[in-house]
Amino acid sequence: MSTESPPTAQQHPLLRLLQRKNVLSGLMFIAIAAVGLWASRNYPVGTALRMSTGYVPRLLCWLLMGLGAIVLVQGLIEPHTPEPARERTAEDGVIAQLRPVVLVTVGLITFALTLEPLGLVLAILALVVIASFATRELKFWEALAAAAGLSVLTWAIFILGLGLPIQMWPDW
Repeated sequence: MSTESPPTAQQHPLLRLLQRKNVLSGLMFIAIAAVGLWASRNYPVGTALRMSTGYVPRLLCWLLMGLGAIVLVQGLIEPHTPEPARERTAEDGVIAQLRPVVLVTVGLITFALTLEPLGLVLAILALVVIASFATRELKFWEALAAAAGLSVLTWAIFILGLGLPIQMWPDW
């Protein structure tokens, strides 16, 4: 008779692999892409010059699946070191855990409500500044730099590239 106990969740190699964040993220990306490809299976794709309704959704699903595969492989290759246990702090509460979700949502709602009256630049600035409070690691100048870069990129894509009539600044 053997006195060895059966393998637990910590000892089983497959379950140890699934405890890695990159492995789970990669599998999630691949699963979402697979569902998207299945949902768009009956859409006409067309060609690169004459795209049909299914071209972009399927392209994005394939890109997401490729990204998921890259993240999954990175998770499988990296050595797993268990995170050390830390003491509970005041920031571990439920409200503190909801802070990023609430602030990013408030930032997006602020962007939607201020885009027309304040213009693109100030709406993006409000979005980024409000959402930057979701983390304590981000410095204020980094948020301003991100807002400036996002404003330039949005201008280049939507106004310059696509010719959409979005005002950049308010009409005061």
